[in-house]
Amino acid sequence: MKKFINKVDDILVESLSGFALAHSDLVQLNLDPNFLTRKQKATHKVAIISGGGSGHEPLHAGYLGFGMLDAACPGHVFTSPTPDQMLAAAEAVHADKGVLFIVKNYAGDVMNFEMAAEMLPFESATVLTSDDCAVINSTYTTGRRGVAGTVIVEKCVGSLAETGADLQACKALGDKVNSRTASMGVALTSCTVPAAGRPTFDINDTELEMGVGIHGEPGRKRETMREADAIIKDVIAAIMDALKPAKNSEALLLINGFGATPLMELYLIYNTAAKLLNEHGIHITRSLVGNYTTALDMAGASVTLCLLDDEIKQHWDSAVHTPALRWGV
Repeated sequence: MKKFINKVDDILVESLSGFALAHSDLVQLNLDPNFLTRKQKATHKVAIISGGGSGHEPLHAGYLGFGMLDAACPGHVFTSPTPDQMLAAAEAVHADKGVLFIVKNYAGDVMNFEMAAEMLPFESATVLTSDDCAVINSTYTTGRRGVAGTVIVEKCVGSLAETGADLQACKALGDKVNSRTASMGVALTSCTVPAAGRPTFDINDTELEMGVGIHGEPGRKRETMREADAIIKDVIAAIMDALKPAKNSEALLLINGFGATPLMELYLIYNTAAKLLNEHGIHITRSLVGNYTTALDMAGASVTLCLLDDEIKQHWDSAVHTPALRWGV
């Protein structure tokens, strides 16, 4: 294993410290317990909090700021944050309008956020993201996993919260966006968790993992490597089967890299996916290409489709100012 590491046990704190230094105009870091907040606390709004295992950067800390999150709770690599992190973060950012947790559907995350919600001294609600249409059940979840579609949920809900909307309205929008979003990932290599020091799974140069999870969980099947058009055709077929969109539907297309895939390849994927969706009568009117929900150093990518309506478009388009997403400001 070759990585830029001093001591494995120190990697999270050192990385978070570097992130906070690099974006000191936007975020503030708290240690023991670990959580990050906006530099300037927002007032008179629902506090939006998310979190999960580290290794998926820029998710979640990269989305702290105006128009998205108020706090983020990073666990150790691919490990859920603990309830005390969530409680401390909520206490730091709540503004008397309640707290909305946005939680990816993994057993540890769900359990720990539920525990934190039960202990909060103020009102809270949860949006559970479950956009991964590769599997129905796995070792890590009951139902679909939450993956790159989480970014779209956080952006839209964060936008609505900025308008002063109440807790239930924010939850309702988050649930709607999640229900209209589906993702599918493909891995060409494994990732290497620093503490393990070796690849999470073995895959040779002639194989790919179709439907892989963002922690290296097994996908739908192991396949022989093919041309990109053939791979993405199967990905789009799975997404279309999950969403069953009406013809002439309007959509947002997100092509997400897993950490080690060049942008050249991600844009090639976008080109193929957009053409296939157009053939299905889907109009792509919003797009995003890049590394937004990664899996450490995995080579691979995911395709996410979100079916738009006027409300979702309004909140996707609205101003956002975070380390990883910034427009309209």
